[in-house]
Amino acid sequence: KVQLVESGGGSVQTGRSLTLSCVASGTTFSETEMAWFRQAPDKEREGVAFAGIRSEVRNVDASVKARFRIFRDDFKNTISLYMTNLEPEDTAMYYCAARPPGGSLYRVCTYPWWGRGTQVTVFT
Repeated sequence: KVQLVESGGGSVQTGRSLTLSCVASGTTFSETEMAWFRQAPDKEREGVAFAGIRSEVRNVDASVKARFRIFRDDFKNTISLYMTNLEPEDTAMYYCAARPPGGSLYRVCTYPWWGRGTQVTVFT
């Protein structure tokens, strides 16, 4: 059974930084595509960052590209999302997701495995 456990969320002031982490188990991590999604109240879940199975395959959504970075550690079965210069619009539940290789980058239905999420709240 694949399990994803997120950590690192919190409540921070505008302009500060946070690092989210997701530890995966129950899958061959090096052969699993990983991604971060977020969902704000009354909004659809949206893709934020993607880490493919090869080291060069990384993507961060254009809306946050200047401020967010994704890292993957195949030895620790972990992905991390480094978020800087946070804005109130970044307030959301952040989810770690995983899938076998293949599929449209941030298509939610292509990810069969999800964590429970970690809340990020940015206040002014």
